[in-house]
Amino acid sequence: MTDTTPTVGWIGAGRMGTQLATRLLNAGYDVAVYNRTRAKVQPLVDLGATAVDAPVELAGRDVVFSMVSASHDLEQVMTGDGGLLTDPDRAPSFIGDASTVSLEMSAAIRAAAAARGVGFLATPVSGNPKVIAAGKLTVAASGPREVYDALEPLLQTWGRGVTYVGDAEQARIVKIAHNVYLGIVAQSLAEITILAQAHGVTRADFLSFLNDSVMGSDFSRYKSPALVNLDFAATFTPVLLQKDLDLGLAAAASVGAVLPVTSVTRNLVAQEVGAGNTEQDFATLILTVARGSGMALTPENVPVDDGLGAV
Repeated sequence: MTDTTPTVGWIGAGRMGTQLATRLLNAGYDVAVYNRTRAKVQPLVDLGATAVDAPVELAGRDVVFSMVSASHDLEQVMTGDGGLLTDPDRAPSFIGDASTVSLEMSAAIRAAAAARGVGFLATPVSGNPKVIAAGKLTVAASGPREVYDALEPLLQTWGRGVTYVGDAEQARIVKIAHNVYLGIVAQSLAEITILAQAHGVTRADFLSFLNDSVMGSDFSRYKSPALVNLDFAATFTPVLLQKDLDLGLAAAASVGAVLPVTSVTRNLVAQEVGAGNTEQDFATLILTVARGSGMALTPENVPVDDGLGAV
């Protein structure tokens, strides 16, 4: 990496990737972007980014970040046809990957990067586009300490904190465990909200009480508007949640850990996907719980604070 401000490449302009790349642009970095669907890059181009047609075109950048949906997508953009690491003459100094992928795929890409003399850092995040916009996203990072030290200033632009957790794949298991917890809490929150409503308490009143209690959390607060008013514009889909629960179960099996609640939650989320909910937010789990309880939900149409005041 140069002694001046590094040039940045970005792979993956989905909901999350676009928001994170935007924060780098707003911080003054020169950013070039690749996305499989070219039209999704346009909002970043409008902010000053440069669009490219293949990941390999980013090989001349100092740092390249990626944020893709699954392990096979990461493999494709890194070592597949036209992948970032396929230029025989050029490679970035560093790669940071913010995807939620398996430990095995992360290790494989780390090795491929090392073979080209590229420092690789796993940089998965906690949050969604609304959390990013509020400046409350957090990052877990793992890889060689010197790579973390080089990329930490860029990672700090993404939100409110970065935690270095180890020199290899530790950030992957941190994120997988995080998303396992996300699924379990979401299912539990749906169940207890329906329990309260079945006994005559409005969802708005129950969640207001919960959010003001010691059991409330940033998560319960920012999901409350969806649960009360049934607005399921996607922040994270059941398809992605099922993928991450599967990653958690696989990681547990590899070390003999037992995750019984995760297994049940995974099957409930899989039912949601099997019923055709692949595009809405995973908060639709409340509809499934309600149907199983013989209840038909309607929006309560009341204002609900999501707790995400911008910073």
